[in-house]
Amino acid sequence: MGALRVAVLAYPGCFASEVFGVPDLLTMATHVAGPGGPGYEVSIVSPRRRVLASGGAALDVSPPREADVLLVPGFELAPGLDVDARLAPLAPEVAAIGSYAAAGTAVVAICVGAFLLAEAGLLDGRRATTAWLLAGELARRCPRADVRPELLVVTDTGVTTTAAFSAMYDFALHLIRRHNGDGVARTTARVALVDDARSSQTPYIDGRLLPRPGNAFSHQVMRRLDQNLAARYDLAALSAAFQVSTRTLLRRFAEETGQSPLEYLQAARVRRARHLLETTDRTVAGISAAVGYADPGTFAALFARHTGRRPRDYRAAFRRG
Repeated sequence: MGALRVAVLAYPGCFASEVFGVPDLLTMATHVAGPGGPGYEVSIVSPRRRVLASGGAALDVSPPREADVLLVPGFELAPGLDVDARLAPLAPEVAAIGSYAAAGTAVVAICVGAFLLAEAGLLDGRRATTAWLLAGELARRCPRADVRPELLVVTDTGVTTTAAFSAMYDFALHLIRRHNGDGVARTTARVALVDDARSSQTPYIDGRLLPRPGNAFSHQVMRRLDQNLAARYDLAALSAAFQVSTRTLLRRFAEETGQSPLEYLQAARVRRARHLLETTDRTVAGISAAVGYADPGTFAALFARHTGRRPRDYRAAFRRG
């Protein structure tokens, strides 16, 4: 197997660390594999002659060239920012992405680089992911994509998208595993001190940072549920508190939020349990009771379904000193 040709698409304002992060890990993998192993030919390309990345870092770029893999880094984007205004000046890059895809090149987006792939039409009809904080915005902008905010790396028919920032290393290890084998990938991860066992970004999601859907009615219902996390879920009593029928409450809440009150309550209980696991020494059974579950087994199963980890495993990974 020959060297894998990897082109990194640089553009104004892209994260410089995401331009170099994957190539740097590929360089480590080449050293781990030794002189007889298949290596990588990396180039930084751009349709522009001059590129200033994030922080004003000047990048030395080459014109687009043939490649086996095109890597599209992310850029600064926060909830509330004007996505259209950010993407409008990047029409040359969107065109370049489309040309690479048309030539049969595997296209990979890191983090919110997925928005550039969406502009190029590459996410239509495909599964995709991006930073959990902006997955909702990507889904709104690209309704024909199946956006999976819980996943770290998604590959669908030649197009790969990843979660936020550090997920570039998850992708790089995936690429190393395919090109050099599992042993080289595993050793590279240990040399670089990179976690090679992650499978989901769900444990990192902080619901407090996500925009809260709905309007006054659903917000009032949410507030009541938040204030009574440990109480038994009683739909009839909840409906009576807002002087509506159970059917009306379920319909209005679903119309405004896309979920049921019980689904919201379960997510809120898990969110509170995550905080307690991170910041206290309370037992799992005690935390289970504090968020409304008399049976720790039921609580543990719900917690794992929402976070991808059992409570004790979550505490071991995220406990604050």
